[in-house]
Amino acid sequence: QVQLVESGGGLVQAGGSLRLSCLASGSIFSINAWGWYRQVPGQQRDLVATITSGGSTKYADSVKGRFTISRANAQNTVYLQMNSLKPEDTAVYYCNANIKSFARVDNVYWGKGTLVTVSS
Repeated sequence: QVQLVESGGGLVQAGGSLRLSCLASGSIFSINAWGWYRQVPGQQRDLVATITSGGSTKYADSVKGRFTISRANAQNTVYLQMNSLKPEDTAVYYCNANIKSFARVDNVYWGKGTLVTVSS
């Protein structure tokens, strides 16, 4: 009923920038909160950044000052602007959303991920 689709990943040199996008579609009454997570193969999935419906944001210490999360409510889209990228930022980046359906039921959804590779 709800799909999250990420885009914007790719290969970039250290020091460069990328902008990830995630579009939510389907039976959506409202989106309570968004999150970006990342995962390196063989490791756990880690929180990168979150943003609430009110616009409050939180960041992992490792990305503070370099990454910015933002949302476009009317377009059901969240962004992650990533600057000053480092090789250790290489991972699959996943979008996550807490969504209220038209039945007023809250559920958490995940995208399939987009690969970000930062070369040294």
